[in-house]
This record gives sequence, C-alpha cells and structure tokens, in this order.
Amino acid sequence: MNRALDNDGKNSLEYIVTFDLKQHLTKQASRIETVLDKLLNDAVLDEEMARPPRLLAAMRHGALNGGKRLRPILVMETAKLFGRDDDGVLLAASALELVHCYSLVHDDLPAMDDDDLRRGRPTVHRAFDEATAILAGDALLTLAFDVIANEDVHDDPAVRLRLSRELSRAAGIGGMAGGQMLDLESEHRDRSEAEIRTLQSMKTGALLRYACRAGAFLAGAPVADLERMSRFGDVIGLAFQLADDLLDVESNPEAMGKATGKDAEAGKATLVGLWGVEKTRAELNKLLNESETLLAVYEGRAVSLAAIADYIVSRSN
Repeated sequence: MNRALDNDGKNSLEYIVTFDLKQHLTKQASRIETVLDKLLNDAVLDEEMARPPRLLAAMRHGALNGGKRLRPILVMETAKLFGRDDDGVLLAASALELVHCYSLVHDDLPAMDDDDLRRGRPTVHRAFDEATAILAGDALLTLAFDVIANEDVHDDPAVRLRLSRELSRAAGIGGMAGGQMLDLESEHRDRSEAEIRTLQSMKTGALLRYACRAGAFLAGAPVADLERMSRFGDVIGLAFQLADDLLDVESNPEAMGKATGKDAEAGKATLVGLWGVEKTRAELNKLLNESETLLAVYEGRAVSLAAIADYIVSRSN
C-alpha cells in the first residue's frame, strides 16, 4: 500500500507499506480459531457441568466456520501497538468473537434476517433447528463472559471487570442489540441520516469500537491513546457498515457466502439507500483519510491497523 492523503489541505500523510495483510490476517485468524476450538471442546469444559452434545455441536457450527475474525484481530493488533501480545490478549479477543458469533447465529434466524447461508455454509438453524440455534446463540454469549473473567486475561480483577462491563454495553441495549432493534423498526420507513448513523453505530460500530478500546486497555495505554483508539473504532465501524451495505447492493451470493440484495427487499434504512453509491464511496474515502490521520502519530508502528482500515474500505466480500 502506498498512499498519500491530504487532511483538509493542511497536512500530508503518506504510508509506504510493504505488508502482506492477507497473510497476516490468516495467521491471526488461525490463532483465534485455535482458542475458540479449545474453548468449545467437550474435553476442556468444566467437568462438573452437563454438556448436551447437540448444543455444543451447534455452538461449534456457529463459531468454527472460517470467519475473518476481524473484531478479535483488532483487539490483538491494538494491544500489540501498545506493547502486549500474549495468551491473555488472545482470550479477551476470543471472548469478543464469541459475542459476534452469537449475534450472527441469531441474526440468521427466520424472525430476524431469515438467512439460509452464512460464510457459504448452512446457518445454524438450517443445519440443526430453530430452537437449538437460539440456545446455541445464548450459550455462546454467556460463555464470552466466562472467558473474559478468566484470570489469564489480566491479573487485575478491576481490569477484567471493566472489560466485562464495556463488552456488555457494546453488545446490549445501548449497543448491538439496541441497534438491531432500531434496524428492525426502520424497515419500510423513512429515516433521517442522523437516525441511520445512530442505529449503525450501535448495530455494527459498538463491537468494533470495543475491540479497539479493549486492546489498548489490556496493554495499559494512556488515556489519550485509549480515546484515540475509540475514535479509530468509530471510524472503521462506520466504514465497515457502509462497505457492507455497498456489497449488499453490488456483490453476489457466491462472492459473499450469503444472500445479497436483502436490504432493499426488506426495506431497510441504509446510508447507501439514502445517499446513493457515489456519495457512499466518497464518504468511505473520507473515513479512510481520518483513520490514517489518527494512526499517523504512531508512525510505522500502526502498519497493521492502517492496512486493516484500508481493507475494510476496499473489501469485496
């Protein structure tokens, strides 16, 4: 990536990066996959707990399906930026991915997005049944908070408590779940730009913002850096949603591994629907500029985060 960008015509920011992002993401995703596999392995779960095999199989189907693992990777890369890269970070990152996987299992249900495919495979309610899918999502969500409370995440219980509280807020009524509710209420209704931005910052942005905050917090980053990473999370969260909405309009099921064109069919309120494709692309470029400006203070140490932001804007699936 070789990018020279102007910020309001005042500052020039240039990244000259010889960085294999695809290889790096594959390596980091594999690390997360290994932890998730262990967490969802019957042999390592609490021996005093009954473990219905069908439920565990459904949880594994919903979590071990070759996803990009973007959210946990953001935890890892942000923590690494501030000097921490260990098994505790991997556990915290995996807890976030468990929450994300639960949300996908529930999003796919007939009462929600009613999808038959997820990442090219049958969704959990299709591979098993609807009741099992609901319980699998519930179990993935609650397991996440068991994991985040693990002493290996951080030796200070106050840190683990804060991570748990921020994750619950990012996933709950003021975050992802609340955003999903606003999204459902917006079907076949006109919504202002401000209203759509709010629902998208909750539905998609909250977990991405948490990912960047959590990594910085785990590594003991100063308050100014924590806030910078919070803003970076906000920026890439909006960029991710805009890119996702563009793909729903322009891509195809084969490339995406799931159905496309469903937003328009369901009458969902999106900024792409409000602005059109060209304005959306222009906004994506502005967000990319801002993300790189935020990272410029770290000079070459934030190469992976800069590359991830670029990937989010330009992704094709």
